[in-house]
Amino acid sequence: MDDGRYDDDDDGRVKRTGTWITASAHIVTTIIGSGVLSLAWAVAQLGWIAGTITLIIFSAITLLTSCLMADCYRYPDPIHGIRNHTYMEMVKNILGGVQYKFCGLAQYTNLIGITIGYTLTGSISMVAIKKSNCFHKYGHEADCKISNYQFMAIFGVTEILLSQIPDFHELSWLSILAAVMSFGYSSIGVGLSIAKIAEGGHHVKTSLTGLVVGVDVTISEKLWNTFQAIGNIAFAYSFSTVIAEIQASIKFKRTKDTLKSSPPENQVMKKSSLIGITISTIFYSLCGLLGYGAFGNKAPGNFLTGFGFYEPYWLVDIGNLFIIIHLVGAYQVFAQPIFSIVESWVSKRWPQSKLITQEYDVRIPLVGTWRMNMFRVIWRTLYVIITTLIAMIFPFFNNIVGLLGAMSFFPLTVYFPIEMYLKQARVPKYSCIWIRMKLLSGFCLIVTLVGVVASIQGIIVGLKTYKPFKSN
Repeated sequence: MDDGRYDDDDDGRVKRTGTWITASAHIVTTIIGSGVLSLAWAVAQLGWIAGTITLIIFSAITLLTSCLMADCYRYPDPIHGIRNHTYMEMVKNILGGVQYKFCGLAQYTNLIGITIGYTLTGSISMVAIKKSNCFHKYGHEADCKISNYQFMAIFGVTEILLSQIPDFHELSWLSILAAVMSFGYSSIGVGLSIAKIAEGGHHVKTSLTGLVVGVDVTISEKLWNTFQAIGNIAFAYSFSTVIAEIQASIKFKRTKDTLKSSPPENQVMKKSSLIGITISTIFYSLCGLLGYGAFGNKAPGNFLTGFGFYEPYWLVDIGNLFIIIHLVGAYQVFAQPIFSIVESWVSKRWPQSKLITQEYDVRIPLVGTWRMNMFRVIWRTLYVIITTLIAMIFPFFNNIVGLLGAMSFFPLTVYFPIEMYLKQARVPKYSCIWIRMKLLSGFCLIVTLVGVVASIQGIIVGLKTYKPFKSN
């Protein structure tokens, strides 16, 4: 009989309640961000052929590596081995030593960068709503410059409240809501693109190879834009930083003294990865390809916040509202591993401190009982405040986040999953599988280096025009 006790799970931890549905929702939430609406720009740089192929290639790579990681969740046996609750724990137990430290540096630097970037991006969508109403009222040529600093503060306050949710397993409802929002604003972007294409009479230029050198861009601009577009698409699929945490939420059934899974977590995670990545790829392709068809080589960086569309203004507003809600949820999905590792380390370092270990049940009307911990409240609030301040000080931080994403794509999405799989499955050196995995790893390393170079170039350009506290 299930009495709901903490020791009801196979490793003595809190009983898990996740399913393939909630896991798929987590995956869609982490993969589909507001960047999906910039894919039209990426396809414009690459053209119909290369743009389509790039979307498919990185979808397949992400699916492959996520399935490899699913088998590494339990070690040494993927069914009955010891559970690895976090990405770092997985690397430590399978690869160990220096690679574990390198993984931690790459993962948590990337997670911190993402939360800062989401703060900035969320505020941009808030500003876009005000601008949309301004343009509707005063005309498309009106001067509607609006500062986004107050909106960053609003976003930060919201995250402070949501950050008090104790752990990742209690975020399923937030991830499902965020996933629905992803579908919402992606569908709006797709619908507006189809409507623009159906209008006819608008002469947009598209080509098999994208922007034309000598007409749309110079040779150097074409090169940098191509690098950035490939990097953007590759990094857009990355969700490896939280894959272990997502799999750790999938419930595992126990019968008496025998461990039994129904079905095993790795099978559920593979199914969830297939569903989540397939859904994400469909929306990526629709937004990217239809967006390019609607705007051609002049596709804006983001056709909802960059005002590729002005009317109907209320639909643009709804789309941006969906983006905001999605980012609010996605912020928590990426922030929870940061919260968890700090709180785990502190509780081990000072186990006798009541400030750190004592929990209190606080009844909240219409909500229920909240498990309050003073250290958790203080630490998580400080984290959100600091990330919000950094986003305010460096409003071009998206370029830096792009650099962090580029640097972490190869190790987190490709290198570690492949290396862990090769060791877990005991794949012989120089076998066909070993050679193929190494070639894939080498290809993705090149993509990462290309992305790093493009991001650095973008940062340099951004610094040249940077003006602190300037309204947009």
